[in-house]
Amino acid sequence: MQVERLAIPEVLVITPPRFGDHRGWFTQAYVKKDLAAHGVADDFVQDNQAYSAQRGTLRGLHLQAPPEPISKLVRVLKGAIFDVAVDVRAGSPTFGRWAGAELSAENGRQFYCPRGFAHAYVTLTPDTEVFYKIDGYYAPTAERGLRWNDPAIGIEWPIDEADIVMNARDRELPLLADFEPVKL
Repeated sequence: MQVERLAIPEVLVITPPRFGDHRGWFTQAYVKKDLAAHGVADDFVQDNQAYSAQRGTLRGLHLQAPPEPISKLVRVLKGAIFDVAVDVRAGSPTFGRWAGAELSAENGRQFYCPRGFAHAYVTLTPDTEVFYKIDGYYAPTAERGLRWNDPAIGIEWPIDEADIVMNARDRELPLLADFEPVKL
């Protein structure tokens, strides 16, 4: 297993090894003890899967705040995404900064987004399927979010703004300047 710490060291890109032959390949996508050896000790309790029909589908920036915060371990089953985490932890030296990585079914990379981070991704291909583990249950009353294109955050999305497909709710999320930092 390869583990890469991104610009914000709590955000990780994890690449499990693939063992292949003429039939294809095999991987152990999730091994709790291997992740724990790299500092990921979350007790994942729910698996989620999302399908996006169009290239440029953007979901986020979302998080759950206390008392129901969650972390996520994201991977792509089909297609490709650009995945992003934004630090919104109160008092953090990297507050308001982002880290991102490209994940695809082909590269087998996974993205670890810890508690206290807003999460989003944009699809780079049509017909993309994303699978992610979370360490808490969905709690609508704890949902919060940030505007995907806030210039104060400055995410470098690899898709032109004119090509972004998203829902109205996400378009209206607050800017970082109007966001109360998360106290974990």
